[in-house]
Amino acid sequence: MRVDQDVIEAMDKGLPAKTRSRLNQAVKHWVGAKERGEKVVAVVGSGPNIHEGVTTLMAELIHKGLIDGVSTSSAVINHEMAGTLERVKRIHGQAVGFPLDKLPADGRMEVSMIPKARLTAYEQEIPIDTRLYQRMRRAKGEVIIKVAGNMAYPTGLRTERLARDVLALAKRYGLPFEQVAGLGADPHTLIGAGARRGVPVLVTVPQLVGGGEVGLAVGDSIPISERSHRMARLLDSAGVIIESALALSQEIHDGPFERFTGHGIWADWEGGWTYSLARKKLIRIDLDPNLDKAWTRERQSHAVSDAVDKGLPKTKFTRIPFRMEMSGFARIPGSLPIVGDIGEIWPIMATRVARDLGITLDVMSYKQSLPAGEKFREWIVRKVTPVDRERMFGSAQKWTDPS
Repeated sequence: MRVDQDVIEAMDKGLPAKTRSRLNQAVKHWVGAKERGEKVVAVVGSGPNIHEGVTTLMAELIHKGLIDGVSTSSAVINHEMAGTLERVKRIHGQAVGFPLDKLPADGRMEVSMIPKARLTAYEQEIPIDTRLYQRMRRAKGEVIIKVAGNMAYPTGLRTERLARDVLALAKRYGLPFEQVAGLGADPHTLIGAGARRGVPVLVTVPQLVGGGEVGLAVGDSIPISERSHRMARLLDSAGVIIESALALSQEIHDGPFERFTGHGIWADWEGGWTYSLARKKLIRIDLDPNLDKAWTRERQSHAVSDAVDKGLPKTKFTRIPFRMEMSGFARIPGSLPIVGDIGEIWPIMATRVARDLGITLDVMSYKQSLPAGEKFREWIVRKVTPVDRERMFGSAQKWTDPS
């Protein structure tokens, strides 16, 4: 899946002038950081980043040394453990024997349309009702591509059970869940690329509980205070931080160890380690135009800072719908909002950065509504595999063996 330059150029030409200008600035920040030997860290939400193939592109950027750390959600870890995207059939649950009160609101269930070899491998790990599975496959329903390891049988159940094994290893060796899972993960996933390159991939505290058992196991693997400290160290190491389709970022903009917009003043007061976002370049890709409005008003009239100074609700003071993370983001001097579709912004930005640094990318995502985007999603379904349990256990043993 090498870069289709024609598709990239077409997406680029379709961007509004303001978005293209901001993207140009972001590319300069990213390229400049790498040329100075600084690190670049991505802060990733779930949903759209998986669907658009952005997490798969980020894995390639990790392999090429263009991204040096990632924070994400437990939902992303869950989906990557199951293979990122999979083909499923959505069926009426009652038609195959499920009681209505055990089904989701729409009464639907999903069945994973996986190869026989993968089903056989799963049967070595967990009990699978093969008669039920075949009945579900034969039932009427629409076959679609969606995030893997969600509610499809048996992939989702297998991921739930595997989470317990990962948690046991994580506790045994005192490591984050996502680091251990990465030992058996596909190299085209964030956790797989991170494990192979020694790049940290961490779930933020606000994004812990998601992805069922995986989210709980991620939260149980290391204490919250240690997770917050690891996250702060990761962000402190970066010259540039790129946020992508992210709903919750209090830990970044208002964290317990960050002094400039956060509560790190007290940790510092007590003599603890802290850091500051004051001189970081913070790029946020978001579809919400209110992010840009808050950022602009702060630069024009210090509207956000004045609301903080006066102890007034920011929504009323700025006269725009205000999300919590807008406050810290708008007040950071080096922040830069890019209002746009991550399915367009990431491939354009990554292509330019790689070109300017003389790096060839071997994997590229595209906006999923385009033919190239659909082709890339099909490629993910075929090529990106679930976590290999045996490889994970084997790698953990070799990795921690003193000899």
